[in-house]
Amino acid sequence: MDAVASMVADRPVVIFSRTTCCMSHTIKTLISGFGANPTVYELDEIANGQQVERALQQMGCNPSVPAVFIGQQLVGGANQVMSLQLRNQLVPLLKRAGAIWI
Repeated sequence: MDAVASMVADRPVVIFSRTTCCMSHTIKTLISGFGANPTVYELDEIANGQQVERALQQMGCNPSVPAVFIGQQLVGGANQVMSLQLRNQLVPLLKRAGAIWI
């Protein structure tokens, strides 16, 4: 979990993803569509990807990707992010984290 904490530190939006995951692609597209520039870690492309994936699962991410952190706080996966969007709470959360300004 320390690895995850250091990866999300000082970044407004972090998405843990896999290059082959369609839901990860959808969430990256949604967040980028608001003008945010998320830091994306593709777990199947980084050296410690399996370790990070296990840590995300221990944090409650099931499935482990996509895992979205906004303002260094775990928001959750695709279902949680889409729920925030449907309740019009995603944009204000991105603004508070400093990921978008308008």
